[in-house]
Amino acid sequence: MQLGIIGLGRMGANIARRLHRAGHECVVYNRTPKPVEELAKEGLMPAQDIADLVKKLDAPRAIWLMLPAGAVTEAMVQSAGALLSKGDILIDGGNSFYKDDMRRAKTLQAKEISYIDVGTSGGVWGLARGYCLMIGGPKQAVDHLDPIFRSLAPGLGSIARTPGRERHDPRAEYGYLHAGPAGAGHFVKMVHNGIEYGLMQAYAEGFGILLGKSGARLPEDERFDLDLAGIAEVWRRGSVISSWLLDLTAMALAEDPALAAFSGEVEDSGEGRWTIEAAVEEAVPANVLAASLFARFRSRQDHDFADKLLSAMRFKFGGHVEHGAGGDSGGNVPGRR
Repeated sequence: MQLGIIGLGRMGANIARRLHRAGHECVVYNRTPKPVEELAKEGLMPAQDIADLVKKLDAPRAIWLMLPAGAVTEAMVQSAGALLSKGDILIDGGNSFYKDDMRRAKTLQAKEISYIDVGTSGGVWGLARGYCLMIGGPKQAVDHLDPIFRSLAPGLGSIARTPGRERHDPRAEYGYLHAGPAGAGHFVKMVHNGIEYGLMQAYAEGFGILLGKSGARLPEDERFDLDLAGIAEVWRRGSVISSWLLDLTAMALAEDPALAAFSGEVEDSGEGRWTIEAAVEEAVPANVLAASLFARFRSRQDHDFADKLLSAMRFKFGGHVEHGAGGDSGGNVPGRR
């Protein structure tokens, strides 16, 4: 299939690469030219600006936005939407607030342009591993783009199939799901990221307790000098708490057991806060998720080893650099984890 992609950051460029390697024709544009030039050398079609990108796509066109949530995406939805026509599809694959998706879908529907929101999980590893996709939008448009979603998703892989799923939508087993109407994709991804906060906090606190067992607060004969990298590794193998986050934790601890490269000042983002807001609106208790968000607030005043581990996990899965550490932390842009 043919697809226009606007926004060639860490994930956008790799989404374009993965689709290109799967045989799709991608027309790419970025505000700064270097990513476009790099992808053009790899065989993708470059565009000089948004109008040029739209011009190079055959109708009905489909354009995927991979931009920071908020004003940047909002402006691009308006700019691209103004150039699209009846039957075209506009996709937001970033981390927009789901209520913004619902509003945008209604606005574009007036021009008979379909709007799809895609919660995209996979971070900097998505090119090799594939992306978990949570999709919201009209069925006809989602079905039309199925070859795109299937190419981006991880596929069945080596994960054991869930018994009893024969009666359910098979796409979920391949790593992508049509969650519902516009907004549903980003809502599911929002809660996904809220859960991620809680999982990361649990690992961080647990390893903090392990490290604390060697501390001066305890009687000397009760102290253990534990190998945290070894513990992370053994927990990866057959443990009930094994996960990809634990894989990344083991990697970080093997590289630097003291995590000296991290200050422990952990950023938060729109999606963690939005998840708590949704819990309040629905009157659903979210004790763990709320506490994990507040723990990040606290980390900016007083850091400990657990906070360093949180920063290390964020860096490993998404390339997020701590605020003030020489790069964009990912926390200054709403919608990043």
